[in-house]
Amino acid sequence: MSQVRKRYTGEFKAKVALAAMKGDETVAQLASRFGVHPTMINGWRKQLEQAAASVFDHGRKEGKEQETEQTIAELYR
Repeated sequence: MSQVRKRYTGEFKAKVALAAMKGDETVAQLASRFGVHPTMINGWRKQLEQAAASVFDHGRKEGKEQETEQTIAELYR
């Protein structure tokens, strides 16, 4: 009998990672409450920390891409 891996939604991962970042409970307590391994919680927390800045940079990147496209179009003219 083969073992099936659990798949967690992004919403669940974010909920657990935010709880870990909050710091009200230890990782072990969170692992027990959510039923996941502490290593997974630490990984999700690190991913959230690294990706948090990109949430606010999204608008800037689109603006830069548009400027770059306009510059290229002008150069080709």
